[in-house]
Amino acid sequence: MNEKSYTELMKLGAMKRNRMKENFVQDLYIDMLLSEIQLRVAKEKLLRKIDTAIDTRDKKSFLHLSGELKEINKRFGT
Repeated sequence: MNEKSYTELMKLGAMKRNRMKENFVQDLYIDMLLSEIQLRVAKEKLLRKIDTAIDTRDKKSFLHLSGELKEINKRFGT
């Protein structure tokens, strides 16, 4: 039978906890990166729509879209 000593078990436990922490941090970083990408894409789309509203002199759309952009900027602190 291959029994491990208390010290070996403690080391294995510590290594497992470290891997779990690393995985959590990595997952958190990936989530943050994806959120940033989604935010940038949404802002770019809004800015293109705002430009179109300006070009077509559509004041109602311009005001609505500008309000959406303000909300996004406020929500994400940009």
